[in-house]
Amino acid sequence: MKGRFILIAVLVIIFHLNFGTEACSPSGKVRGRKPPPGQCNTENDSDCCKQGEMYTIYRCSPPVSTNTKAVLTINSFEKGGDGGGPSECDNQYHSDDTPVVALSTGWFNNESRCLKNIRINGNGRSVVAMVVDECDSTMGCDSDHDYQPPCPNNIVDASKAVWKALGVPESDWGELDISWTDA
Repeated sequence: MKGRFILIAVLVIIFHLNFGTEACSPSGKVRGRKPPPGQCNTENDSDCCKQGEMYTIYRCSPPVSTNTKAVLTINSFEKGGDGGGPSECDNQYHSDDTPVVALSTGWFNNESRCLKNIRINGNGRSVVAMVVDECDSTMGCDSDHDYQPPCPNNIVDASKAVWKALGVPESDWGELDISWTDA
C-alpha cells in the first residue's frame, strides 16, 4: 500500500512538472534581409537584421506569475527613436522620460495589457511602468519592425525612465535580468 501511494505521488509530481505549466516553444523562423541604407535605427545599440540569417520567432511567452522572470532591454518610444512607429496601444509616441514598456508578443496578449501598469523588480529596486507597445516576437527584419530581428519571447523593452528608476548606471544599460508582475 505504501509503495502504491509513493508511486501515485511521484506520478502527480511528474504530471505537474510536465503539464502543469505551459511550455513556450519556437513557432518557426524568419530569414533576415539587409536593411536599405539608413533604414535600421541603431540607437540604444539595437541590432539590425543580417542578410540570410535565420531568426527564431515565438507566438507565446513563458507563463505569467507574481514573479515572472524576464530580460529588460532599452527602447526609445519617441518619434525618430529605435522603437519605430507609434506605440500599438494608443498610436502615440511617448517621452523617454516616462516609464513605459513594450512586452513580448505572448505577454502583450493581443493588447490585453494595453495601457495597464506592471511592476518591474531589478537591481534591488522596483518601478511601475505602463504597457504601451508590443515587442513583436512573431515577425521582424522588415520596414514595419525597423529592420530589427524579432523580439525574444521573454522581453520587457523599457524606456530610459525605467532604467533610471531602477538605478542602473547608464554605462550598464542594455540588458538586465528582472522579474515583473501585473500591478
